[in-house]
Amino acid sequence: MSIEAVTTYAKGKPAKKFSFSYSKLKNFEVCPKRHYHIDLKKDWKEEEGESLKFGNELHKAIALRISKGVPLPVPYAEYEDWCVRVIGDGTAEVMVEQQLAINSDYEPVEWFSKTAWFRAVADVIKIVGPVAAVLDWKTGKVIEDSQQLMLTAATVFAHRPDILRIRSEFVWLAHDATTRVDIGREDLPAMWVNLHPRIESLRLADERQEYPAKPGYLCKRYCPVKVCPHHGE
Repeated sequence: MSIEAVTTYAKGKPAKKFSFSYSKLKNFEVCPKRHYHIDLKKDWKEEEGESLKFGNELHKAIALRISKGVPLPVPYAEYEDWCVRVIGDGTAEVMVEQQLAINSDYEPVEWFSKTAWFRAVADVIKIVGPVAAVLDWKTGKVIEDSQQLMLTAATVFAHRPDILRIRSEFVWLAHDATTRVDIGREDLPAMWVNLHPRIESLRLADERQEYPAKPGYLCKRYCPVKVCPHHGE
């Protein structure tokens, strides 16, 4: 493997405790070198295109509508129905933009805790008795990813021992559709066993401080990491 295709941290620097999010895991699997420069070293940055800007602004507008009753701006008025569905009759416990973290023993910890191992953000958590709905607003094309839904649910279970079952959903706003996973506490051990090989690959890369370049569909038009030998190919 050529030296240009591998990124290694400088020797002698104290190692930071391993932690991850699902987006970092996915970025690593697409290309370890891209993950290193964008998520870790942060010396290259993805441009905020119109679609990303729209998504960020819409998330903020929906959060304010649900949590504080702030009317949706005109460009986002078509999503009022979703807000109304979440708010319901006001009897459920509803939270927005919840930052949740767990340690490697799957126990709840604070977001900035030094023992945080996995972090997830839940756009909406709606709780009725022992059952909860966890929603993730999506503005792009429909893509199935049940493991992300299950991971977010796992963090909610950790922080709320009173919840026994969760419906975790992607809400595809542009398509007025959802994809979902229903998960109970009894399903968590199997979920972690299934995810372990993927997490371990990321952990080993972190331990060894090696992030090889992996050519793929992003190289030609969508990757900002110009120091990669495959950039623009």
